[in-house]
Amino acid sequence: MLNAYPDSIGRRLADTVELLKRPELKDAFSLFYILPTFFNSDLDRGFSVIDYNLNEELVSPEDLEELSKLGIQIKLDLVLNHLSVRSPQFQDLLKNGKDSPYRDFFIDWDEFWADHGTAGPDGQVIPDKEHLEKLFMRKPGLPVLRVRFPDGTLKTYWNTFYQKVDFDELTARDFSDIKGLDPQIAANLAHHVKILVKEKDCIEPRYLEDLVEREDLCHLRDEIIEAVCRKRDYLGQMDLNARSELVWEFYDETLRKLSEHGARIIRLDAFAYLHKAPGQPNFFNRPGTWDYLQRLRGIAQKYDLTIFPEIHAEYGAAIHEEIAQEGYPIYDFFFPGLVIDALDRGSNEALLRWIGDIEARGLQTINMLGCHDGIPVLDLRGKQVNGSSRAGLLSDEHIDASIERIIGRGGLTKNLYGADGKKIDYYQVNATFFSALGEDERKLRLARAIQMFMPGVPQVWYLDLFAGTNDYAAAKRGRTAGHKEINRTTLKIIDIESGLKRQIVRDQLDLIRLRNISPAFAGEMKIFETEPHRLHVSWQHPEATATLKADLRELSFTVYQGNGTGEEVLMSFES
Repeated sequence: MLNAYPDSIGRRLADTVELLKRPELKDAFSLFYILPTFFNSDLDRGFSVIDYNLNEELVSPEDLEELSKLGIQIKLDLVLNHLSVRSPQFQDLLKNGKDSPYRDFFIDWDEFWADHGTAGPDGQVIPDKEHLEKLFMRKPGLPVLRVRFPDGTLKTYWNTFYQKVDFDELTARDFSDIKGLDPQIAANLAHHVKILVKEKDCIEPRYLEDLVEREDLCHLRDEIIEAVCRKRDYLGQMDLNARSELVWEFYDETLRKLSEHGARIIRLDAFAYLHKAPGQPNFFNRPGTWDYLQRLRGIAQKYDLTIFPEIHAEYGAAIHEEIAQEGYPIYDFFFPGLVIDALDRGSNEALLRWIGDIEARGLQTINMLGCHDGIPVLDLRGKQVNGSSRAGLLSDEHIDASIERIIGRGGLTKNLYGADGKKIDYYQVNATFFSALGEDERKLRLARAIQMFMPGVPQVWYLDLFAGTNDYAAAKRGRTAGHKEINRTTLKIIDIESGLKRQIVRDQLDLIRLRNISPAFAGEMKIFETEPHRLHVSWQHPEATATLKADLRELSFTVYQGNGTGEEVLMSFES
């Protein structure tokens, strides 16, 4: 399965379609996971969806027809937890307030916590401590965005993920109706606000209050803040209220639309955040999450869609196992960190444990090396649940060492925060997979070989295929949200032409093609006992066999294929 944005290669999806038509990629891919700039969106590189219509600047119906002719099925996202501020639903709410049919479509934070918290100085409800401590924070501070309605009132909405508040440029004229404000002081205020906007991604009221106090204008505080707030422009991913039947009508309509776009597989992005209830965590609480998943599965079946719940959690929490036990295939993030660890330490221990887990439990999964997100090494940790401790796939010592190695190779970090806004842990490390390996082609080649012999559906990030390196310029342009852009470089057609001539690219394509077309991988997987620094995996089918023998210490491997009458060497790479 190929994984890319519509504009990851060239300018439009049509350019990727042309790449897939090239003889070098013949029979390499049968699935294509297209990321959600496929739709109309405005933030978080597509995951802040405005609506689920085709983004006509990037995608055309003809592109989708061409993919179908190539025999390539499509996988798309349903961003389950949220919609953009600029969605028709939220815009109607902003325009019509309590008269909007979408007044319950999003989660009014203050209403949600009214009986379980206390109003702060600005009127915003702060949940009681016992509730606040259970919230899983994806950013500093409360997971909220405060928006201004046309009548001047402010309301606070649940906003788990990204937000951005901009201000149109102010002039002295914007303060002209404030009585007693000298024109020169008004000009100074406009100038200082302009500086704040340049310095900060988000202008919070406290910044304005500091400015008012510094200019000795506390007596005009409310009027000044009001004047500035009138210039606000919002971007944000507003959490949906799944208690609303209108939201479920929206999910039904959206899944129908995704099916019409040609999708057969749907990844449920951020599904574990959807169910919220006071006194419960806002991440995978039970039984609410199960109730929602079951309902979604019923809708998906109407449109002949398979749903893959995305799970971002510690291995020790065993959430992936719970999902699988309920009959769902899973989309987790264990594999990248396992491979990096195996190649850096020359050890098969953790990798074999993961394989054994999948085989013993019959898990259906997607495996990947890189993706549009970071490398979530922390997902490999153990966890204590209900008083019992379950070990991780890697020890904390090995995880910390892996993080430090990746950072030492140029990786960036994304953090998790407590309710007090303080960092409590890393969330993920951001780097291209090739850079995370120290830009060692031997490691990348072996990593791809290992992936192609693993259980599950292999997913290939376009930039990994072309041995892409960390894009620091893109990360810098993205400012505080730019850490992920380090691994999202747009490849020009000239980059593709030169890349297809590189041996590391051709070797990966040979391995991918083997996995895609050999009958062996429809058979049984067998793991052979070896020394800890070796890996011996074979897939056996009545019509064909495929075998990988690798030395994790020497970074060498040999791939054999057979047709029942014996095995022959397909490719061999010695250190």
